[in-house]
Amino acid sequence: MKRRTVTALVLALLLPGAGHLFLRRAARGAAFFVIITSLFVIGLSIDGRLYTPEGGLLNQLATLASAGIGLPYFVARQYGALGNIRSITFEYGTTFTLTAGLMNLLLLTDVYDLAESEEDVRS
Repeated sequence: MKRRTVTALVLALLLPGAGHLFLRRAARGAAFFVIITSLFVIGLSIDGRLYTPEGGLLNQLATLASAGIGLPYFVARQYGALGNIRSITFEYGTTFTLTAGLMNLLLLTDVYDLAESEEDVRS
């Protein structure tokens, strides 16, 4: 694996769109940042849950999905964004946060493919 691939993957895992920006795909990176971060923020604003690694296998998989968004997950956890199960929008918000994390994990494959390609990547 190339050094630029590892760097791009780490950046993409830390912040949505950062790997694409590193690979000179500014428009794509900005679009992914806005879409994924918006999903995450909307999920939190409507009382979505951020899973933590306690519990069984399904809870741990949900934690991996939630944490897939990278640094925003840890920042939100630091500020106590745990959701409100009594809220009418709790399930929707949780779905939004899970989807944001899973989308970012899926975008890692795109970053990998772009970084490993032999051609010089330009915007």
